[in-house]
Amino acid sequence: MSAQHNTRIVLASRPTGRPGAEHFRLEQVPIPQPGDGEVLIANRLLSIDPYMRGRMDAGRSYAAPVPLDGVMEGGTVAQVLVSRAPGIVPGQWFLAHGGWQTHAVVPAAQLTRRLDPDAPPLSTALGVFGMPGFTAYAGLHEIGQPKAGETLVVAAASGPVGATVGQLAKLKGVRVVGIAGGEAKRAYLEQLGFDVALDHRAADFADALGAAVPNGIDVYFENVGGAVFKAVLPHLNDFARIPVCGTVSTYNSRHQPIEGPDLLPGFMSQVLRQRLLVRGFIQRDFAALFPQFERDMRQWLLAGQIRYRETIVQGLEQAPQALADVLDGKNFGKLVVKLD
Repeated sequence: MSAQHNTRIVLASRPTGRPGAEHFRLEQVPIPQPGDGEVLIANRLLSIDPYMRGRMDAGRSYAAPVPLDGVMEGGTVAQVLVSRAPGIVPGQWFLAHGGWQTHAVVPAAQLTRRLDPDAPPLSTALGVFGMPGFTAYAGLHEIGQPKAGETLVVAAASGPVGATVGQLAKLKGVRVVGIAGGEAKRAYLEQLGFDVALDHRAADFADALGAAVPNGIDVYFENVGGAVFKAVLPHLNDFARIPVCGTVSTYNSRHQPIEGPDLLPGFMSQVLRQRLLVRGFIQRDFAALFPQFERDMRQWLLAGQIRYRETIVQGLEQAPQALADVLDGKNFGKLVVKLD
C-alpha cells in the first residue's frame, strides 16, 4: 500500500445559499483498518451530483444529512485493498459509497455491484451505466411511460440524466425536445439525435418551445424547475406525465422566501383540470428494475445506441469547485473527479 494516509473532505459548515470552499475542510488522517466482514477500499473515481447539495442541509429530506465534520457523501468507483470478508479479494473493483476521500472501510454487504474494469469504462458506473442512467431508465419506465408518436420534453438535457432520457425515448419512437443552457450544449443534443434542441438562455426560448410542440407535451421529464417549468406548463396535454427527479434551479435557495406571485393554486388547478400525473421519485424507489437496466444499458452502450459525455477533473481537492459548477450548470455531461 503506497499511501500513508487517508485524504478526505469533510463538511465544515452548512451553507445557506451557494456552497463555497469555506463550507469544506481538507484533512489527512490515518488509513482505517477493516474489521470482520469489512473491506478497505481505495476510491479511484468520485461522482459529483446535484443531490449532494441537499445532503449539506440539516432539514428533512429523503436521506440523512451529512453531519458536520463528517465526510461528504458520494458514490465512488473503488478498488479493494484489504478484505476481511469471504468472497471479496484485493484487486477487485466495486461501485461503492466511499465519499469524498481516498480510502474508506465499508461493510462487504454494501458492495453489491462488482465492476468489470474493461467494458464499459469504469467511469460510466457513475454516469450513464450507474445512478444517473438508471434514474432516466426508471423514471421513463415507471412514470413517463412514453409511447411511439408522443412528444417528450426533457430539461437539463445535456446532463447525464437528461441525455439518457432523450436517447431512451428516441429508441421508443418518441418525438424528443431537449432543453439545455448555452449553444454548445444545445448543439450537442442535435448530435444525439433529438428532434428539437432549445437553449433556455435564448431571449425567444418560450416562443421557440411553443413552436417545437405544436401537438402539446405528453411527457415532461423534470430535472430543473423554475423558469423552464413555467414555460412548459401551458403546453402540457391532458393526462401528461411528469416524472420529477430534480429541481436543481432551487437547490441553493430552498430555504429563502419565494419572490413573486404564488403559482401553486393555479398549478394545482391545472393538475385537476388536465388530470396530470406528477410524481417525484428517487431512483432507489425502483431498485427491483436495476438488473433489467444493467442488461439493457450494457447492450445499448456496446452497440453505440446510447452515447454519453463526461468531464473528468483531477484531484480530490477539486471536488468542492466541481459541485459548485454542477449546481451552476457549468458542467458538460457527467462530472467525475479522478482520485490518484
